[in-house]
Amino acid sequence: MGFTLTSSSSSSCTINDQFLSPSSLSSSSRLFTWAPLSFSLPIIPGKKHVVYAKKSGIEEALRIKRMRELQQGDTKVRRRIPLRRGKVSPPLDVPEHIQRPPYVGTKQMPELASEQQFHDSEGIEKMRAACELAARVLNFAGTLVRPSVTTNEIDKAVHQMIIDAGAYPSPLGYGGFPKSVCTSVNECMCHGIPDSRQLVDGDIINIDVTVYLNGYHGDTSKTFLCGNVDPKLQRLVKVTEECLERGISACKDGAGFRKIGKKISEHAEKYGFGVVDRFIGHGVGKVFHSEPAIIHTYNDRPGHMVEGQTFTIEPILTLGSTECKTWPDNWTTVTADGSPAAQNTREQNSERARNEWESVAPFLPIPKKAKSRRLMSLRISKVNAYQAVRIQRVDDVETM
Repeated sequence: MGFTLTSSSSSSCTINDQFLSPSSLSSSSRLFTWAPLSFSLPIIPGKKHVVYAKKSGIEEALRIKRMRELQQGDTKVRRRIPLRRGKVSPPLDVPEHIQRPPYVGTKQMPELASEQQFHDSEGIEKMRAACELAARVLNFAGTLVRPSVTTNEIDKAVHQMIIDAGAYPSPLGYGGFPKSVCTSVNECMCHGIPDSRQLVDGDIINIDVTVYLNGYHGDTSKTFLCGNVDPKLQRLVKVTEECLERGISACKDGAGFRKIGKKISEHAEKYGFGVVDRFIGHGVGKVFHSEPAIIHTYNDRPGHMVEGQTFTIEPILTLGSTECKTWPDNWTTVTADGSPAAQNTREQNSERARNEWESVAPFLPIPKKAKSRRLMSLRISKVNAYQAVRIQRVDDVETM
């Protein structure tokens, strides 16, 4: 799950449509449209500020090309019925013996924790267990994707598998979220609430699974294809997954966080897709959402990665506008123009998911001391599309 950031076209900065004065830049932004995000920016008293990234001539040319393609309707796909809210059933029960995150029962949106999250050897093992469980649950959820199945049925199946494993479904009760998983169909960018709507042939659906196991959150998602999907949507899904891999390839000890957004944006623009800048990755571990903020677009945000920290990378790509609007439920966020969107995906039919997915633990022990300098790399779970990654010391750079 991610949080949001927006910027205005005038000489000011807005987050969630609210003007930010220089004095407010240090604690403004939201998780799921609410929770604060910390900025470390130089402030000049009495001046308005713009958050932007300088683009090269090639980057600007690619942007202009994309705008022309949008104007010419190059990204049009088969017209579909716009997404509508179905009937939402009551939240499912969780056995009393299962450990709950601190936010459960408060109905208040937790603030973004300012502390970045690092783990000792015990924490690494617990993170590994949580992430492996989340991966298995997501794999199972993908096998359920087919025409006529409702997103509510997917939620029930996911919920049961999580509690059977002795874990808690992290979204349930987070700021009042009523379900155990997020299901985002077609033009829904993220945070879709499972309901009575049936999937139809040609849909794409992102399933976002987070589990809370032994005090640690394991967070992952993937976009699945339902039946016969338009080739342009299939390409959107494939390129989004490739963008994720490129974002991960930028991660190493000492690297700037802004390199993630650069890698993702460069690849998306090659295919004329937009990258949503409103939703951002975050730290994950004992706390569901924390610093650092991971921006998926070109940016000049300061900060560098440090060995041992954990965070999510979760780009959202669109066929059309990257602008969005949120439904009255305060969760479901869709593209402003109704164009399809995909988040951290792998091109893969749901019917083949059972055979094609790997389950590789993303967290492995780090030597506490190194006698010589070694290269830094990542070990990640290939099943994770919206996943936590941990910077780790290894002998050689590994191929992702």
